[in-house]
Amino acid sequence: MIKGTGIDIVEISRIQKSLNNKKFINRIFTQQEQAYCNSRNILRASSYAARFAAKEAVVKAFGTGMRGGSWQDIEVVVDDSGAPHIKLHGYFAYSATKRKIYNIFLSLSHSKEYAIAQAILEG
Repeated sequence: MIKGTGIDIVEISRIQKSLNNKKFINRIFTQQEQAYCNSRNILRASSYAARFAAKEAVVKAFGTGMRGGSWQDIEVVVDDSGAPHIKLHGYFAYSATKRKIYNIFLSLSHSKEYAIAQAILEG
């Protein structure tokens, strides 16, 4: 059963301008996310933007806003095949358990100017 859907689009240039702001990067992205994005060289800003869009899409799918949670409670991880997945921590992990959400489908894409993400909560 679908328990929520969310979608978000981000201007890559907006994230590009924030990449030198370590406080912003450390507040939003986990160390694992930072390591992955920083390894992407020419796609660095696109990778950060897609992950930011994913976090926003998950928050929208939950429909609760950030109440009690942090951006790092929603982590985008990549499996061995390169497919992105959501790993929840803290408040969002608790909320998913309480709402019997067992899976989050995630789709990411980007063009030269925009990154987009869609999240679907299944329970």
